[in-house]
Amino acid sequence: MNSVAIDTVWVVVAGCLVLLMQAGFACLEMGLSRMKHSGAVAAKILVNFALALVVFWAVGFAIAFGDGNGLFGSTGWFIEIGNAGGVESLSYSGIDEATKFFFQSMFAAVALAIVWGTMLDRARFVTYLPFAILFVGIIYPLVAHWVWGGGWLYENGFQDFAGSGVVHVTGAFAGLAGAIVVGARIGKYRDGKPQPIPGHSMPLAILGVLLLWVGWMGFNAGSFLGAEGKPIGQVIVVTCLAGAFGVLAAVVMARVLLGSFDIGMMGNGAIAGLGAIAGPCAFVEPWAGVIIGVVAGAVMVPMVIFIDRRGIDDPIGVFAGHGMGGIVGVLAAGIFTTSEAASRLGGRPGLVYGGGFTQLGWQFVGLVAIAGFAFVTAWVAFKLIAVTVGLRASEADEMAGLDISEHGMFGYPERFIEVVGAEPEEPISSVGAPITSH
Repeated sequence: MNSVAIDTVWVVVAGCLVLLMQAGFACLEMGLSRMKHSGAVAAKILVNFALALVVFWAVGFAIAFGDGNGLFGSTGWFIEIGNAGGVESLSYSGIDEATKFFFQSMFAAVALAIVWGTMLDRARFVTYLPFAILFVGIIYPLVAHWVWGGGWLYENGFQDFAGSGVVHVTGAFAGLAGAIVVGARIGKYRDGKPQPIPGHSMPLAILGVLLLWVGWMGFNAGSFLGAEGKPIGQVIVVTCLAGAFGVLAAVVMARVLLGSFDIGMMGNGAIAGLGAIAGPCAFVEPWAGVIIGVVAGAVMVPMVIFIDRRGIDDPIGVFAGHGMGGIVGVLAAGIFTTSEAASRLGGRPGLVYGGGFTQLGWQFVGLVAIAGFAFVTAWVAFKLIAVTVGLRASEADEMAGLDISEHGMFGYPERFIEVVGAEPEEPISSVGAPITSH
């Protein structure tokens, strides 16, 4: 088997691992949703994944990676039309154009999935189509082009190997805008104070975290777009260390700040650590991965509390996990990038390796640009959706549950209606009154 074939097989496998992250998001979000909304979450994950593929195939890939200028690409529409020779920004890899598209489309789908986690249990299904088109067709591809497509941040040495900024910061800040525009869930705040609304299945949520962790192996190590001669093993080790120390740091911080070993914080600690290491994973040594994971997991916990107290309802802690993890990762590349990695992959050494503040400065500039652009454009998009097709479900629909109000069925029918052949048990409605099937 020649090197191109080996590289192609690995990138396809890595892309499939990233695709598995959709199952992780599904389990995580369903577990942290109330039972009456869980089916709607499953539908949302599937439809948004399909929308992401279609839109990225049609326009997103061309804007993100096509040949163009410092702001956007303009070749490669529908993958190859008018651009059979491939795009220049990905020419460092010898694999075919279709495989490159497949891998990169999985990243676009992950970024979109991150956004919707902030809006569980109250966003209407009809909002997914217009926002997916805008986000995967314009917002995400523009950021990707700035960093990975030869755009202005790339030209100034900004380093983000697997997407701490491009994927996690973009998705988290867009999601933050969505959470602000859509408003809090009914019952979340009483007299201005946040009230806990527990998800229906913590075991399912943690299964989702573990599936995401598996997917991160392809997410980070696959970003070489090749296998032969690449330090894949080291990237995987660094990634796992950051995730592990993110969990442990979150355990300690939750105990200190909340007085308990909070299960949800453990899961978000993993996500924060893994999101933080995405950007610098190929630039840093394992010991730096430990520090990155600890910092990301530690800052995540107080951010969950801060966001909650600010009146922003983020049911699964997307901004604290993906957002803070992404911020830590972007800045870490300017601190811990080794001289050897900078020489091999391009860019400058980090502050610790004598690179001075130049690289860290550009990491900060990139972070502000990505976060600001994602937040503002998403806020405008959600505002437009709210005044046109409508963003939020009605109070009656939210109380009944989005499963039945939006999709005409329950994710857990035996919990809400009498099912012939089921175990004899009094069905309970979402508001506590017995109900029967008709």
